[in-house]
Amino acid sequence: MNLAERDQHTIWHPYTQMKTAALPIPIVRGEGALLFAEDGTTYIDAVASWWVNLHGHAHPYIAQKVSEQLSTLEHVIFAGFTHPAAVTFAERLLQILPQGQSRIFYSDNGSTAVEVAMKMAIQYWNNLGIPKKKIIAFRDSYHGDTFGAMSVSARSAFTAPFWSYLFEVAFIDVPTAGNEEESIKQLEAFAATGDVAAFIYEPLVLGTAGMVMYTPEVLNQMLKICRSHDILTIADEVMTGFGRTGRLFASEYLPEQPDMVCLSKGLTGGTMALGATSCNEKIYEAFLHDDKSKTLFHGHSYTANPVACAAGLASMDLLLTEETQQSIKHIEARHAAFIQSIKDLPQVKEARQCGTILAVEFEDGGTSYFSDLRDTLYSFGLDHGVILRPLGNIIYVIPPYCITDAQLDQVYKTIHGMQEVVTGQRHHPRPDLDMLHD
Repeated sequence: MNLAERDQHTIWHPYTQMKTAALPIPIVRGEGALLFAEDGTTYIDAVASWWVNLHGHAHPYIAQKVSEQLSTLEHVIFAGFTHPAAVTFAERLLQILPQGQSRIFYSDNGSTAVEVAMKMAIQYWNNLGIPKKKIIAFRDSYHGDTFGAMSVSARSAFTAPFWSYLFEVAFIDVPTAGNEEESIKQLEAFAATGDVAAFIYEPLVLGTAGMVMYTPEVLNQMLKICRSHDILTIADEVMTGFGRTGRLFASEYLPEQPDMVCLSKGLTGGTMALGATSCNEKIYEAFLHDDKSKTLFHGHSYTANPVACAAGLASMDLLLTEETQQSIKHIEARHAAFIQSIKDLPQVKEARQCGTILAVEFEDGGTSYFSDLRDTLYSFGLDHGVILRPLGNIIYVIPPYCITDAQLDQVYKTIHGMQEVVTGQRHHPRPDLDMLHD
């Protein structure tokens, strides 16, 4: 049996109906923005392997730092102990995080980073003896697949079997263009009740909702409302962090800053699993008490894993270089030019961008994982050597920052070709990809 057939006998894949899914594509090597399959096929990783990869696959500098850490200390319990990589990484994160963040709590993925933030927020008010327990979230948001994270995410087919187990959340509309006033009105109504503990949000871009975008100005207004009602604010920067929106963090576009920030995905450059939740000193101090019951009782076996922290430090070294920052600006400019070339085409409903995040929404179909169009567009991308994971009728591109112009050209050409799919026309065979090795 080949690798895909062996996989089929042993593995259960995420977000996959195993009965009807095609065999998985076996990837045996990565380099830069490219992934190489067992059969020799080359793919451009235009989605950065679920938005995690910042600097390209198998980056030699990150590999070197991980190897050095493995030879020194692979792991140590983080309750009652510490180690250089965790301390140094926390120090450096606090230097670049939104203003006011003062403490780092490590976990192991984006969903747990959100769980930690919500537990901090709820217990903060409990420790102060103030009865605030309600959470406000955007109606179409996604914050993870653990139960707390599901609770503050959109009620959908993904969460339907668990609805009765999820805690009550005050959902408000996303403040997209033309809907800002209604969204703010809903926020003010919930805030006025006086029992809201926190507002959690994906800043500027809601990823799984279909790369839905809204302005910094309206979000800043919402944070001001929360501040005036003494509501804690949680920025879920799991996707938007580390340069994706054109700045290190989406929160940098706002004068108002969050009380907590959730991080993962690009935290280690896509090398290893790691999550982090930062908070300001006010929140941290509410847990300092002679009464041990006021402790934040949360932890993971691999909290602050030294190897993951070493990967994170190496990724940060690369992120802060002038070369990477220029690459981010270059991708932004390329995306903007591509939008101009496609936005007026017949089957394009909207093309939008926030930093290195590009989304093209086609007229046909709906934003659903169950859309037939979604599967067709996905297959079309693979046939043309590009990994694009559509959200229903929406194609998005979040590439590694090392992607070349030739590779971007191939991604854009593939998206242009998807118009024919939307109109039911036959697409052409996959082109020669030899130029993508340049």
